[in-house]
Amino acid sequence: MPIVSPHLDNPLIDGRQSVRAMMVRRGVQRLFSDLRLSVVPELTLASGRRADLVALAENGEIWIVEIKTSIEDYRTDLKWPDYRRHCDRLLFATHAGVPMEIFPPDCGLILADDWAGHLVREAPEHRLAPATRKAMLVRFARAAADRLLQAELLAGQV
Repeated sequence: MPIVSPHLDNPLIDGRQSVRAMMVRRGVQRLFSDLRLSVVPELTLASGRRADLVALAENGEIWIVEIKTSIEDYRTDLKWPDYRRHCDRLLFATHAGVPMEIFPPDCGLILADDWAGHLVREAPEHRLAPATRKAMLVRFARAAADRLLQAELLAGQV
């Protein structure tokens, strides 16, 4: 077995996220764990776009979180409005180095660091149509199950 592997061995990291984005992601995931929301990162939506985080609440609500780590990151991203069609609540997450006033007031806002997240502004509800909700729940469940299997296979548990 080689000492250094050219392959990604961690199924939870795909290498596309910056160090700051991963920091924010960890803080949001910890916040959502405290709020009893289940989370799948980097979930591909029916539109073909990939959401940074998709969360499932106990009441069946689906939340999408778009992580932004700089003003430029926010200003150059034109895809986030499409996420509304796939969730009940849309939120942005960022860190203390980004001015919070750049984010639209009709979206939720989370401030996060490596250790925690704080819900600065709740997201308004935009209820999904039943067929869209079912499709998102299936997409969420399949992604979560597939990733668990991949992690078990890599750990030699299966």
